[in-house]
Amino acid sequence: MVKLDRRQMLAASAGAMLLPSFLAAQGKTLVVPTLGGVWEQFWRKEIVPRFEKASGAKVTLDVGNGRVFGANMRAAGIEKPPYSIIMTNEVFASGLRKEGYFEKLDLSKLPNYADLYPMARATGGWSALGAVSPIGIGYRTDLVKTKPKAWKDLWTNPEFKGKIGLYNFANSAGKMELLLAAKIFGKDQYDVDAGFTALGKLGRVIQVDFNLSTALAAGEIVVAPYDFGEISRLRKQGLPVDCIIPEEGMVMFDQSINILAHGPDKELAYQYMNFLISPDIQTLLMREFFVSPTNQKVVVPADLQADVPVSGAEMAKILSWDWDFINQNQAALGERWAKTFS
Repeated sequence: MVKLDRRQMLAASAGAMLLPSFLAAQGKTLVVPTLGGVWEQFWRKEIVPRFEKASGAKVTLDVGNGRVFGANMRAAGIEKPPYSIIMTNEVFASGLRKEGYFEKLDLSKLPNYADLYPMARATGGWSALGAVSPIGIGYRTDLVKTKPKAWKDLWTNPEFKGKIGLYNFANSAGKMELLLAAKIFGKDQYDVDAGFTALGKLGRVIQVDFNLSTALAAGEIVVAPYDFGEISRLRKQGLPVDCIIPEEGMVMFDQSINILAHGPDKELAYQYMNFLISPDIQTLLMREFFVSPTNQKVVVPADLQADVPVSGAEMAKILSWDWDFINQNQAALGERWAKTFS
């Protein structure tokens, strides 16, 4: 008779519990929306094969972005969405959630949810953040004598005048720049009058939709909001750059995971969501994209701490925003943005 030790017994027990889900998923296909480029490549090479092996299901990728996924869902209607799960920026997820496309999560199907940082489950059980790229102040170390310490330095340091980069309002970071200015110079994030007044005082800025690195590399700008992962990539390419955590807190690029209320295969969607927020997959994403893991069980190893400096207690320094407010007033705020920087 073969005797099992405690670890072997637990492993056998866990396998027995997962077996029904594995068998139920065999022959099924989960449509997974994903970003293109390096994200799509990584999903095809690493994420999809691992999930297919773990679940017994097949995965079909639908490559696009938040605007495309939202348009596809609205074209199909709430009752017959093309997806069962979606991971996209919270600015898009917030609007779709308000329209009724998502369901409040059944946390009994998401054992990894309890291990997420509070900021990764800030929607009160409606979503989970599967990827976070904290944004601080990036700058050229060879072109700046006084390194920035706070967002306010963009207004007060004369070295930065005329050499500041910003994301434009079409990017979620641009929207956060406005709310951040409102919070710093006004009463709160809703004081957009104070925010626009402050942004107008920056003078000449270089705006982009998504790529500030070309201007930073050319020296056209010396400072800008930057996610730490991008600064790490530029540093590895030999550019003299650094990024700091501002005194007022950070903003972030995020990927919000949501379950469709009427998705064609919600059970498989829950398996996939729990898979994405697991320590193993969060570690994979951290190593590939230098994103900050949202699962608290992931410890950033010593060899990655320079590339992923935001984890643990630092995660609480990431600010949150009212995306419903932005979505409800987007057209008017976009017009004011254009006039402010005209």
